[in-house]
Amino acid sequence: MTRIKICGITNKADAIAASDLGADMLGFIFYDKSKRYVEPKTARDIINEIPQSVQKVGVFVNAPYAEMVKIAEDAPLDIIQLHGDETPDTIAALRREGYKVIKAFRIKDRTDLKKVNDYDADYYLFDTYKGEAAGGTGEVFDWKILKDFETLKPVILSGGLNPANIVNAIKEVAPFAVDVSSGVERSIGKKDIGLMTRFIENVRRAQ
Repeated sequence: MTRIKICGITNKADAIAASDLGADMLGFIFYDKSKRYVEPKTARDIINEIPQSVQKVGVFVNAPYAEMVKIAEDAPLDIIQLHGDETPDTIAALRREGYKVIKAFRIKDRTDLKKVNDYDADYYLFDTYKGEAAGGTGEVFDWKILKDFETLKPVILSGGLNPANIVNAIKEVAPFAVDVSSGVERSIGKKDIGLMTRFIENVRRAQ
């Protein structure tokens, strides 16, 4: 079963709705330049309302190590997603702390895959490259880039996914999980229950 991550959660209602609909992971963005940034205290209040069976993911971009660990402890988080220029040493340290780690890579062409397997994370997330944007572009990259690429860890597919294209994405890439944010929103940071329902139904249909 392809796992489903709903990212960019900013409020309790969306978190509860996504959990009730069957999301496996919810993502909280702790990068203050993101339009979907959430204060750590707000994230903690939301997480307290989410079933333990749903994994909580904190998204960071070049954040200080101590800051990531503190937020992860306070929230609490199950998984830390690194969306910047973090090193393999940072990943190793976080895993020693007991956290699972997602290392994100912005994909423009095949050359962006060269160093992926140098990172001993738990999962690799592939997102769309677009200038200086750390992620959340709402745009799809060419999935054919991933054809025949062998990763050491499970792949999470991201970048411009929505209810209309998710079936083709799963058929073409066969990822471990899919990650959606803007594709299920009615406005920035506000999820749409109808779009989330269709997205999750289509993921299940594509199995």
